[in-house]
Amino acid sequence: MAAWFTGHSGAQELNDSLYKYLQIAASANPAVNQKFYEYRAALQKIPQAGSIPDPELSAGIFMKPMELLSGNQAADFRLMQMFPWFGVLKSAKDEMSLMALSAYESFRDTKLQVFYDVQLTWYALYKIRKNISITEKNVEILKTIEKLALVSYRSAPASASGSLPLSPSSMGLLSGDAAMESASGMQTMGNNQVSQSRVNPMQPSGNMQQSSMGSDPGQPRLTDLYQLRIESAELQNLIEGLKDQDRTLIARFNSYLNRHPESPVFTPESLSPDTLDIGLFSVSDNILERNPMLAMIDYEARSVDARKKMIKGMGFPMLGLGLDYSIIGKSGMSVSDMNGKDMVMPMISVTLPIYRKKYNAMSAEADFLKSASLNKYASTASNLQTEYYSALQQFQDAKRRVKLYNYQSQLASLSLDITIRSFSASAASLTDLLRIRQQTYDNEIRESEAQADLNSAVALLKRLMAFPELKEEQKQ
Repeated sequence: MAAWFTGHSGAQELNDSLYKYLQIAASANPAVNQKFYEYRAALQKIPQAGSIPDPELSAGIFMKPMELLSGNQAADFRLMQMFPWFGVLKSAKDEMSLMALSAYESFRDTKLQVFYDVQLTWYALYKIRKNISITEKNVEILKTIEKLALVSYRSAPASASGSLPLSPSSMGLLSGDAAMESASGMQTMGNNQVSQSRVNPMQPSGNMQQSSMGSDPGQPRLTDLYQLRIESAELQNLIEGLKDQDRTLIARFNSYLNRHPESPVFTPESLSPDTLDIGLFSVSDNILERNPMLAMIDYEARSVDARKKMIKGMGFPMLGLGLDYSIIGKSGMSVSDMNGKDMVMPMISVTLPIYRKKYNAMSAEADFLKSASLNKYASTASNLQTEYYSALQQFQDAKRRVKLYNYQSQLASLSLDITIRSFSASAASLTDLLRIRQQTYDNEIRESEAQADLNSAVALLKRLMAFPELKEEQKQ
């Protein structure tokens, strides 16, 4: 059994469950954090847009006091506050609020995509590790078949033309003197056949005739034993290749969690089927209602409406209220009652937006942006519908395959057990045994892959519907 399937206590499995990995990704993934901080930055634009312009203070000091009838003016201070037209600040604040909501939906969409990537990679890891487990089990089955075949081959009459070279693995099946005896016995058989052929080279020996005509179904042929070792070596090579893929997927999985590439990742020995908890044909409506991409585009379109209202208000004059304060010094030549008294003068100013070209251009820009948002919404909704039907097809296909391969695996496993017993009793050929063993292996691989594909399709449907978390029972 593979190491990643064992050696974990119940608490360890809870800590390394898929739900726990999703929690880690939600808090540690760099892309998710980037979008979150962008959303928080967008929130800070709301008070900026809703604030009136800063007041302007100007001061003038006379190097030489200016003589006036009421005294000598030494300095002049002016304070002015401009106020946009009624509703401009509110529209600007609404625009930034809607843009912040759009940024939040972008954050949600990024988090959902990371959740989907984590689940997809986790299911891919499960498939790889399940394939390794099944393949290792089949290697053990081949070793058992090889033991039975070698015993049957040794006890058979000298019917094969040649000796079987013992590989290190097969030599390990026979210990000590038994292995030497087997090797010397097979070589003696080969030498006897060579001697008989020298007597009459044109006349095949009886043993060779029997080999060419076929042997008892229960007796393995030399080529079958070769094929058995070829298949065993091929499975060993496949296991090594799968382990390389496993290391690559571990590194990719840990990148979503912002962890060290070689951090261990737990996957279960068996995968529970995931469900949607709603009708398949209700998914389409949920996508249009819940998908953050559509919500983000909708907020963008609404922010353009608020911006257009703001532009309309900007086309009206801005009002300014101010105060002018002049410092007046006493003059010895003035006899006025106002001599030496400072002067305070309220002021009002109005901007004159007479250059209408820029306001017309800004309004036209808003109209184009609104049209672009509407088309973007329609395009995104269409693409989501297409993805929905594709995910639905994957879900239905995987569901059928799980049922089919589960049924076939049960029958193939029963057939393999029966054939192994028949082979041990010399009632079945090695070729039939290897063929049924291959069928059992293929069905088990396909069943595990179909189960992972089923959960991956459910994860895609949940991603489209913006369901980020697993069911409560899957948190355990």
